[in-house]
Amino acid sequence: VQLQACGGGLVQAEGCLRLSCAASGRTFSSYVMGWFRQAPGKEREFVAGINWSGGMRNYADSVRGRFTISRDNAKNTVYLQMNSLKSEDTAVYYCAAGRSGVVTTTATRYDNWGQGTQVTVSS
Repeated sequence: VQLQACGGGLVQAEGCLRLSCAASGRTFSSYVMGWFRQAPGKEREFVAGINWSGGMRNYADSVRGRFTISRDNAKNTVYLQMNSLKSEDTAVYYCAAGRSGVVTTTATRYDNWGQGTQVTVSS
């Protein structure tokens, strides 16, 4: 599956953005989907993940209650709604697809990655 993320941009603190990640291929619904981010000088970190049905979701502690991951299997798309953004949310955001069936926080368990979209939050 190939992934294309979009929706990033510049936003003021406490603002919101919605990222989208469109997937090619007919097997999208069988993949676990995740969002990761990488800030300058830092390692890539897990943000949120969702299983194939949307019935299981997981979030990093730093975003829980502010971010929501969702998916539309009919549209082959996964979303990340980001509210109450903070300057520390500034990073390049990547979507990822995994065949393991497990909503894992481990980047190496995901098999396919999108190109990344920049999110910049100004304070």
